[in-house]
Amino acid sequence: MKLSSFIKLSAFGISSIFFKMKSPILGTIIVTDKCNLRCKHCSVNNITSIIYSYSHILCEMEVLYNMGIRILFLCGGETFLWQDGQYNIRDLVIKAKSIGFLIVNVVTNGTFKLDLPEADLILVSLDGDKECHNNIRGDTHDTIINNVKNASSNNICFYMAINKINKNTITSVCEVAKTTKNVRAVSFNFHTPYPDTVELQLSKKEKSECLKIISSLIDKKYPIFNLKIAFPYLIDNSFPSPCYQCVVIENGRISTCGRCIHVKDLCNKCGYFFVAEYTLLFKGNIKIIIEMLKTYLKYI
Repeated sequence: MKLSSFIKLSAFGISSIFFKMKSPILGTIIVTDKCNLRCKHCSVNNITSIIYSYSHILCEMEVLYNMGIRILFLCGGETFLWQDGQYNIRDLVIKAKSIGFLIVNVVTNGTFKLDLPEADLILVSLDGDKECHNNIRGDTHDTIINNVKNASSNNICFYMAINKINKNTITSVCEVAKTTKNVRAVSFNFHTPYPDTVELQLSKKEKSECLKIISSLIDKKYPIFNLKIAFPYLIDNSFPSPCYQCVVIENGRISTCGRCIHVKDLCNKCGYFFVAEYTLLFKGNIKIIIEMLKTYLKYI
């Protein structure tokens, strides 16, 4: 992260904490919900299969930027399916940077060539060891690992949603993150149980066991892009929600925190680690602030 970006983001955080502001700093644009996979845990793919136009997404970038957002995520569906004439996902990242976003990250399932050095992070889904990952996402594990190893930059972070199927493969994913070329870290979430995927939801006991493993791996210096101090709040969802500092925009509709806010009672079952981390951060938790600064400076 550039020093200038770090200073600007820090200033936002300090003012938000002291003045109890709820202004967003992190925004996500859904560039399409079209996806080449049909993963067992996903409830938001191929609902419309619309690929939004370049001009449409630029308008949404301007909306978010004018709201004060400076950390941008481009998500799908599958982001690398996005194309409008001569424009592809790389053009969106470059344009976002030129607009003034300080951090631009892209989320992908990793089944396409990873040639995107302009992104600060490419978050690549890896949902367990080969057997569990392929059980969830189809026969894609080897393709993803090969694409990661041959990526044009070392800006990759694995992204794992922990559920009933893959809960015993956390260490395996961390080992791959530690030893695979171009990977900076791995970021975890718990499965958020949309009504059609409730069977994959973890119990409190299972969450606690998973967090003990992740905590131990952090202590052993594995590259993990999560804040250990937030873990106790994730077991029983005792962190404040929604996160007002984060928004998602999809086809002009802005949702506070995430799209799941529109599903009744789903907030109470939220599995997103970043929601706990950000809401606690902006509540002024000093330990969270220190740990986040160390983590972000290390991996972004």
